[in-house]
Amino acid sequence: MQRADPRASVRHLVLDELSSGLVERLDAPSASFLNSSGLAKASPLGMGLYRIEPVGKVGSVRTPTIQLDVRPKDRLGLSRLLFLLSYAGEQGFRPGLVAAEEEQDLWSALAESLAQLAERALGRGVLQGYLTVDESLRTVKGRIRISDQISRRPGMLVPLEVSYDEFTEDIAENRILRAALERMGQVPGVRPEVLGRLRQLKGKLDGVTRLPSGAPVPAWQATRMNQRYHAVLRLADLILRNASAEAREGKQQTASFVVDMAQVFGDFVGTALRSAMAAYPGELRLRFNVLLSEAVNDADRLSVRPDAVHMLGGRPVVAYNAKYKAASDAGASLTADHYQMLAHCTALAVPTAWLVYAGKGEVKLRRILNTDIDIVEYPLDLSQPPSAILASIQELARQSWGEVVRVRVGTTPAPGT
Repeated sequence: MQRADPRASVRHLVLDELSSGLVERLDAPSASFLNSSGLAKASPLGMGLYRIEPVGKVGSVRTPTIQLDVRPKDRLGLSRLLFLLSYAGEQGFRPGLVAAEEEQDLWSALAESLAQLAERALGRGVLQGYLTVDESLRTVKGRIRISDQISRRPGMLVPLEVSYDEFTEDIAENRILRAALERMGQVPGVRPEVLGRLRQLKGKLDGVTRLPSGAPVPAWQATRMNQRYHAVLRLADLILRNASAEAREGKQQTASFVVDMAQVFGDFVGTALRSAMAAYPGELRLRFNVLLSEAVNDADRLSVRPDAVHMLGGRPVVAYNAKYKAASDAGASLTADHYQMLAHCTALAVPTAWLVYAGKGEVKLRRILNTDIDIVEYPLDLSQPPSAILASIQELARQSWGEVVRVRVGTTPAPGT
């Protein structure tokens, strides 16, 4: 499908992640950038024509001549995609914090959301905090680093190797925010008024150290002191980890935002389920490794890793796996998923496993022949509002805990019992 982009002289191409692709005329640099982005494959057909095919990722790639969006299956809206992305890794947004209109493209949604959240965060001024500084000084400030002094300047009294805490704007939170504002400001096609707001906001952080290209995102912790930054930092972190942009003089202006929906879905289900299961006894562990086979040598042992396992009294009682692709999706096999869950149940010695897949449908229980193992298929409809999606996860927690209690003690469960 193709539509005109009213904000830039580029062709706007849209693919569903499960589609077979389309044939379009491309310039060679755009085709090369598409292939390097990891979002799609552009295969030359001759005469300037290319077959563009999705490769299992979703997102958006923009060059001076085209913008290609690969949308999640079932045509999930941008607000839903950003909700899932932000919730993964325990970074949940309230739905109202992301300015994603369904008719917007991804770049417009990201740029507008970042501008709005940064304006709220910086509305009361730039956040300051304590930063530990290591320096060589001729006077004592803070504490002397004795080991460094001896190793670097044996027998010398000055300069002194010291460490001290400085109250400054040059902290991790502001470095992350500045980097995200710079990156979004380099995306070609951002509306001029939004671009102006991004540049004005970055100007407030000109005294903050710039993150070098390719540098890791600094670690930060959510505290009461930086509470007004929480939402914008979570979006900034999402942008820095998933988006790239290049807008240097003399080079093509390009940008890409590419994510693996299978990973996003798995991270979302694990994070949301761990929160929901907190209402019940025990502990939910994510990506739980367990041995499947015995062997003389450790290197010969087989192991499996369910996406989540709920522990009670130090023992596993139920397993969960999240599958973005269901049996009706291209390349997916429900039978293979059931084989995997059967292996998990066998290795963990648990009677029930829950297969959580993205899609619509009914909850189905499948009893595996010649075993006491049940595999429950639990659909999670991602087209619903975020509150309904989280309610479905709460229901998953309630039902799965109820099955644990039924099997163990044969009683009706209640949260916290």
